[in-house]
Amino acid sequence: MRALTLVVDRKLELAEAPAPPPPAPGEVQIRVRAVALNHIDVWGWRGMAFAKRKLPLVVGAEAAGEIAAVGPEVAGFKPGDPVVMYGALTCGICRACREGRDNLCEDVKGLMGFHVDGFARDLVNLPARLVVPVPAGVTLRDAACAPIAFATVEHMLFDNAKLQPGETILVHAGGSGIGTVAIKMAKAIGCTVITTVGDDAKAEKARALGADHVVNYRTDRFEGAVRRITAKKGVDVVFEHVGADTFNGSLLSLKRGGRLVTCGATSGPSATLNLMQLFQQQYRIYGSFGASMRNIRDSLAKMAGGLLPVIDTEVALADFERGLARLESRQVFGKIVVHF
Repeated sequence: MRALTLVVDRKLELAEAPAPPPPAPGEVQIRVRAVALNHIDVWGWRGMAFAKRKLPLVVGAEAAGEIAAVGPEVAGFKPGDPVVMYGALTCGICRACREGRDNLCEDVKGLMGFHVDGFARDLVNLPARLVVPVPAGVTLRDAACAPIAFATVEHMLFDNAKLQPGETILVHAGGSGIGTVAIKMAKAIGCTVITTVGDDAKAEKARALGADHVVNYRTDRFEGAVRRITAKKGVDVVFEHVGADTFNGSLLSLKRGGRLVTCGATSGPSATLNLMQLFQQQYRIYGSFGASMRNIRDSLAKMAGGLLPVIDTEVALADFERGLARLESRQVFGKIVVHF
């Protein structure tokens, strides 16, 4: 079978690899059809120091495919079924796993495509408990965006920030994969959405998605724009994933008692914090990482209901590196999907 491996930092090789054995008890074998790209793929490609791994490493952290074979003791799947895969190798037995808080597993063995071999290969064996059926009517291209992009936003907005209909939300980087999803999910429940983008072309696309107000952060300070738009009240929720460059401005954009939820730090991991501002304004700050299996199922249900991902680019497996370079350039608007 084919497997796309990272051999050294910023160098990928597509080569033949041994096919996996027949699935063991409790496992299914999946034929991968589409991989969706995320910043975690860029970080791994760059060789981020915090990733404990051995090279060569099969890349790809988010994917969809079809059941190729079913192992003993597996019910609910048959060959040909469309599925998506949970990319964290959770233990399945700790308290967090038993309670459905999969992303808080106490004995996770790594993230696929980052710490251990990922999905950019023709066939992969996984425990059936880490596989989610794709509803009828949802394409594998779209479904590939559910395990990380859609599910991460679902977890951020509704499990953590508790976003409510009619609230006002600031979504940073509205052209990013998760930014486009956040705009669409917030608008779907009747929120007022303010978003930031880096150029006028992205501003028009963000408005087309339903954003009520769009701020070009290269020409306007977003925190000042938010205060003007909200008549100095601030927003109920900030959807933060940029990091050091925007964090303090994000706090200034909140109303008293507002909630900030963050899942990323692409501009840097460290920021100073005014503690008096924090407690006097009674802000609530939520760190959010990954998602649960339930979040993936809920995301797929939303796709089945018509809330679909924004696709920026589709590339072939051999052009995976071109997709990463486009994502790294920040010219992307939506998701990049790799086809097999």
